[in-house]
Amino acid sequence: MESVEDVQYLVVHGYRRAFRISGSGPALLLLHGLACDSSTWLDVIPTLSEHFTVIAPDLLGHGESDKPDADYSLGGYANGMRDLLTVLGIDKVTVVGHSFGGGVAMQFAYQFPDRTERVVLVSTGGLGKEVTPLIRFLTVPGSSAALAAATFRPWRPLVAAGMRALSRTPLTATRDLDEVARIYESLADRATRRAVQRVTSHVLNWKGQFVTMTDRSYLARLMPVLVVWGSDDMVIPAKHADFAPTQVSDVHVLNDAGHFPHKDHPEEFCNLVTAFIAANEPAHYHRGRWRALLRRGDQYALESVPAAVDQGVEPAIS
Repeated sequence: MESVEDVQYLVVHGYRRAFRISGSGPALLLLHGLACDSSTWLDVIPTLSEHFTVIAPDLLGHGESDKPDADYSLGGYANGMRDLLTVLGIDKVTVVGHSFGGGVAMQFAYQFPDRTERVVLVSTGGLGKEVTPLIRFLTVPGSSAALAAATFRPWRPLVAAGMRALSRTPLTATRDLDEVARIYESLADRATRRAVQRVTSHVLNWKGQFVTMTDRSYLARLMPVLVVWGSDDMVIPAKHADFAPTQVSDVHVLNDAGHFPHKDHPEEFCNLVTAFIAANEPAHYHRGRWRALLRRGDQYALESVPAAVDQGVEPAIS
């Protein structure tokens, strides 16, 4: 197996997809956040690879993947992940999504429940409206030109170095600036800026997030869900964890952690994910149960579904 540091490539639908793959065992798909890439998972991949086959792609428009003028919607990303996994010969996964990647993870589970065993949401988008003004700014007319000026080469190294220096201080508000510095540097690339702004236009505007999965969260009754957040998240508030489908979710808000709890506490994060998977059998998609839940459309739907469904018999629902 390739080293976790090695990035591999596949061409799917004519676009180059970069990804890291490591380990063996049940498949674990790690999806990064907006303007990040698969390297955000480097602190946890080695440990997780001791138990799982870990696949960490650079989403289209990010990292070393191509940045075409293409579909950057949640549904498009979910389709892309399905097709990448298919080419890799992987049928089912536990999907782990951070920030925007959490929205993609939820969309993947929604579109492909037959290929999703569990869902892990890390400081996820899609559970509430609030999001940092820095991301909302990306949707404002003229923001691309402003970003181009802000990341201009003469001062870019100084700004990035300043962010990294601030990230090493004990201040809660600056803990994530090392990762922000990487994002800032990546936005100097015009194709990356265009792709990131296309992504944001699909899920939020200057007022905040307008695409959420809360109206479909009752579907999580059919699938184990783990939610992990940092108590000091300055990007998406930790209170959004309260909007997770708590009737089935295992929710952990980690102290002394920001928007990247998997980087702030990698050992604890790996322990949570490993224990969650060990404690929860993979979801098994059944069309009758899925249909019954959709028809009722609320968290009590399964209570009216005959026990025969659990034995593989579809219910007759009028």
